Amino acid sequence: MDVLLMVSVIAIYMVVTIYLGYFGFRLTKNSEDYLVAGRKMNSAIMALSYGAAFISTSAIIGFGGVAGLFGFSLLWLSFLNIFIGIFIAYAIIGKRVRRIGSALGALTFPELLGKLYDSRFLQVFSGMIIFLFMPLYAGVVLIGAARFVEVSLSIDYKIALLFLSTIIALYVVYGGLIAVIYTDAFQGAIMLLSMIFLLISTYALFGGIIQAHEALTSYNSLAIEMFESKIPGHLGWTVFPALGSPAWWVLVSTIILGVGIGVLAQPQLVVRLMTVKSDRDLDKAVPVGAFFIFIMVGTSFIVGSLSNAYFIETTGEPSVSIAEGNVDRIIPSFINAVMPKWFTAIFMVTLLAAAMSTLSSQFHTIGSALGRDVFQTILRDSERTIKITRIAISIGILFSIVLAYILPPGVIARGTAIFFALCASSFLPAYLGGLYWRRATRQGAILSVIFGFAASLIYLAFIHAKEAKELGISKLIFGKEVLASFPWTVIDPLVIVLPASTVIFVLVSLFTCRKVKEAKAYTEAQIKVRKSKEGSKCKQE
Repeated sequence: MDVLLMVSVIAIYMVVTIYLGYFGFRLTKNSEDYLVAGRKMNSAIMALSYGAAFISTSAIIGFGGVAGLFGFSLLWLSFLNIFIGIFIAYAIIGKRVRRIGSALGALTFPELLGKLYDSRFLQVFSGMIIFLFMPLYAGVVLIGAARFVEVSLSIDYKIALLFLSTIIALYVVYGGLIAVIYTDAFQGAIMLLSMIFLLISTYALFGGIIQAHEALTSYNSLAIEMFESKIPGHLGWTVFPALGSPAWWVLVSTIILGVGIGVLAQPQLVVRLMTVKSDRDLDKAVPVGAFFIFIMVGTSFIVGSLSNAYFIETTGEPSVSIAEGNVDRIIPSFINAVMPKWFTAIFMVTLLAAAMSTLSSQFHTIGSALGRDVFQTILRDSERTIKITRIAISIGILFSIVLAYILPPGVIARGTAIFFALCASSFLPAYLGGLYWRRATRQGAILSVIFGFAASLIYLAFIHAKEAKELGISKLIFGKEVLASFPWTVIDPLVIVLPASTVIFVLVSLFTCRKVKEAKAYTEAQIKVRKSKEGSKCKQE
């Protein structure tokens, strides 16, 4: 690679990023600016920031690599990302989140839950879940970027990891959410242009869309033979896995549903919905966000799938073999093999942008969860919000770096899916119930969140084979690697735990007093608290 070109591209990127971080720092005057960007962000900038925070190296490198295993079936995840993650999140849920969040004065996702149900415990407990487990998601995003830098520049993985973390820490700690959103939007624009070029170039490599798909289809029999023992039910890169097979359950429950539904309860994305001025801004953001997700996710999955056809034709081996069994190396290997050297430099910056945009949002969310939702709520100290949050962000960054050093290879997509499913199982019933159901109660929300969180961890430790075998807890206690048999060992916890936590939320709410706060007027100045006759009676008792 041309070192001068690489240094020049990275230098320009870093200068702009640092300037935007400084710009955000100058605009940050109070805790509302630091935590929700003053609630006055432009719709297009918010949409790019939301998309950039959503799409990270875990999507491009991790899930793009998984597409090298499962093929075009992953495009169903693209559909859910757009339909649920953009249309429903913006046009339906987002409007209510913006109105109620503004009326209640909520600055974080746990604070929104806490104020909806008038529960300090719910805010603190939710904040602890985010602080303790979001570093897993942040760690795998760091891994994705560091792996590409390692492959492209042939430098030590640990050095790449430390370099990325240091740059992100500088503008997140000091600039707050304004700096995060502006840098995210800039990074999102780079990602969008780069992925459009990659998609066009990949199809051109095969002579067109039809020729590329036909080439990959011709190797389906090879995929069946290769994955027959490792991924039972695999029917080829252009065919959906056999219904009910291990391959089908992993693809549908963990990847498609786990991430496709889990996006609704992602704390760092929910906060974005509270940063715009009006419902109209959210409507304007829908087409921008949908196009961004379509290009980013669709390109990753298409390129990851088609990499098999290229490597089989040129080397006789599928992409997973070229990557030496580590799916996280499939996309970097393909880029370095077929793209011009100048694009490799651009793509490295694209991955830096993808990683930094998501990580900045994650670190900001981790810090605000510990700083505002845990420490500040317990200590009742509202005077030092920014200072406490900055310290908490630094702690979260160190936690994420440690995980990135110790996590095993090929963990990017799995780590992302685990966190998405954990958030959905823990938060989604209470979150949506508090926004839309008048009978929702504090007791129902608390029990639902506790059950969803605890049940997800138990399922991962004792039933879901991938995690249970690696953790070794079940083996240590019961002498068995897992306590269940197929298909439970390959069904994602979300498929079992989310319905159960929803039932608990509904039943407990029906038999307890109504305590949910509702911002009826949807204005910053007026908050209405609805109290039913049953609620008043319960209070008297």
